[in-house]
Amino acid sequence: MHVESTSVLVVGGSLVGLSAAVFLAWRGVRTVLVERHAGSSPHPRAIGYTPRTLELYRAVGLGPHIPQVPPGFRLRRARVESLAGAWFEEVPWTPGEQAAPPIERSPCTGAAIAQDRLEPRLRDRAVELGADVRLETELTRFEQDPGGVTAWLRERDGREVALRASYLVAADGHRSAIREALGIGRTGRGRIRAVRSVLFRAPLEEYLRTGVTQFAIEQPGFSAFLTTYGDGRWVLIFWDDEERDAATLRALISRAIGRADLEIEIVTTGRWEISALVADRFTSGRVFLAGDAAHTLPPNRGGYGANTGIEDAHNLAWKLSAVLSGASTPELLDTYDAERRPIAWLRHHQIFAREDYKAHAGGTAGGVPILDDDAMELGQLVRSTAVLGAGDGLPPALRPEQWAGQPGTRAPHAWVVRGGERLSTLDLLQRRWVLLTEDARWRPAAAQAGEQLGIELECVLIGADVRSSDDGALCRAFGLGAGGASLVRPDGYVAWRSLDLPEDPAGALADALGRVSSAPRHTMTPDERPETAVGA
Repeated sequence: MHVESTSVLVVGGSLVGLSAAVFLAWRGVRTVLVERHAGSSPHPRAIGYTPRTLELYRAVGLGPHIPQVPPGFRLRRARVESLAGAWFEEVPWTPGEQAAPPIERSPCTGAAIAQDRLEPRLRDRAVELGADVRLETELTRFEQDPGGVTAWLRERDGREVALRASYLVAADGHRSAIREALGIGRTGRGRIRAVRSVLFRAPLEEYLRTGVTQFAIEQPGFSAFLTTYGDGRWVLIFWDDEERDAATLRALISRAIGRADLEIEIVTTGRWEISALVADRFTSGRVFLAGDAAHTLPPNRGGYGANTGIEDAHNLAWKLSAVLSGASTPELLDTYDAERRPIAWLRHHQIFAREDYKAHAGGTAGGVPILDDDAMELGQLVRSTAVLGAGDGLPPALRPEQWAGQPGTRAPHAWVVRGGERLSTLDLLQRRWVLLTEDARWRPAAAQAGEQLGIELECVLIGADVRSSDDGALCRAFGLGAGGASLVRPDGYVAWRSLDLPEDPAGALADALGRVSSAPRHTMTPDERPETAVGA
């Protein structure tokens, strides 16, 4: 049998798998994606995408193709008798969520687009960037060895082909056959319940004028959940596992609406297992779990399911690219589990600490403090050997303005001008390693460190290469004193920081960059490492 080859095989062509293919192909990584279905699910599923997800898509050229919500948009839910009946009160996702100051924390606002509308855009972009996307192609088995992974694929015509890949990304959903084959267990709250749903079309736009888009229906003998996909389609979810015929579904839809005079078109029905489980490890040799294969989380207004998985893919893509290019040793890939699994657990606990799921917590969220929405999405902290100085005393997340450029945090957003063009600081990042400073003495140090380690490192001088309305405020946002510098990873997270100019900036930078990047040519011993003030 002829054996094909690629650098990375992605199994699963839904949101996370497609995002992984986009992020990998954008970095020039040879990628094959296989999906056993012919296209997207007929049930739209996810709809809400956070500012952080849109930042990642913006970097790979998808920004203009995804319409964003207005600034200040919050997903709102009300408890109602029915759409046309009595409305009781609005129920926030996070208590006091409106108390945070109105600060622009991102160049993006997020998006409300149905998953089956977003996936084709991701698919097209992945192909445009060079990924080999194969629909109606199923992974039947795989084997891995120290040199790579061999996968056997069954194509749409029944033909079986073999594919050799350096690495495999399992984005094959919460029932992941790959995770099961690897023998990786899961822990967490566990199964909560099975629910049924009906997707339908109806002219209900008048009930969206207040800005509320989710409705908890409460009537004597009938409770359900109703929400819109913003394109004329609505989904009604029943909190039971009862199968219903079309006539019964129509009657219940009319009951939830509170009117029987509207034309209703039933599109499809669904059955969903609601559970909360996190894989005991996200890696096994050359195989990596991402998305629901790694963490199954209940649908929630924080978007912790799809959005967490998309950032899994982003975190993994730059690391795979670095290792495959030879710029980093495989030890860098160990940081994927170290960084992403704690985030999954953080979000698991946050779901059950909130009112929507508190009754289903089963003791898993006792004493867990509720974190601010912007902290959860834009201010989470990552810790691993790819970060120096993320002290144990730091909280798991804060709002971006409560951080000051500490290692392990997302680099802060601010508007700057470069060559007459207005950009976000985030537009300067996410492609390569970047050293940000206002002291020109770091520029030769960056050139020397990059050359020594074989890593592409760009030095950006505040006040020279880029300017803001207040360069001092920009330095403060990154926590830099006079002569300080911030080393930002290719995913936009701060890896290391020197608060001021060390005696040997080239040596300090080369030491730090070699350690956080797992560069193969980094050979300094501890005795050779120069002293430097590293931010905590």
